Amino acid sequence: MGVHDHKNQAPKSVTLGIITVSTTRALENDTSGHWIRKQAEKKGHTIVFHRVIPDDAVKIADTLKDGILKSTPQVVLLCGGTGITKKDVTIEAVSPLFTKELSAFGPLFAKLSMEEIDSAAIMSRATAGVLGNTVVFCMPGSLNACKLACTRLIFPELGHLVKHLND
Repeated sequence: MGVHDHKNQAPKSVTLGIITVSTTRALENDTSGHWIRKQAEKKGHTIVFHRVIPDDAVKIADTLKDGILKSTPQVVLLCGGTGITKKDVTIEAVSPLFTKELSAFGPLFAKLSMEEIDSAAIMSRATAGVLGNTVVFCMPGSLNACKLACTRLIFPELGHLVKHLND
C-alpha cells in the first residue's frame, strides 16, 4: 500500500495536546499555542489540553507525562525551549522519554527554516518521537517557527502518523 492509500485510510481528525514552554508567556498571551489551537480546530482536530509552563526540565517532563496520562492525546505539540541557551531544556526533558524517534523531523524542519531565516536555522533543535501511543513534536516557540512546522510538516501528516501508530 502506497503513501496516498495510507493517507486516504487515515483518520481525518485526531486529539491534540499543546504545551508552550516559556518563562515570559501565560496562557492568555500564548500567541503560538493559540495559533496552533485555532488551526488544528479549523482542520477538525480536538484539543484535549493546552498548557503554558516555565523552562524547567522536570516540569516539562511531568506536564507531558501527566497530559498524556489524563487526556490520552494522540499527538502533543510542544513549542519553545528548543534553542541553545541555558534555559532551553525542552529537548533534554522530552527526548529521553521517547520509545521511538522521528529522526527526519528535525532535519526537515531545519531545511525549511534555512529557506526562511538563513543560517540561523542551525540553532534550532526541533525533534519528534513517540511516547507510548502518542506522537510528540518539539518545535521552536516563535509564531513563525510554529506556523512553518505545523503547516509544512505536522498537520499534513497527523492522521497518517496516528494510523501507523495504531496499526
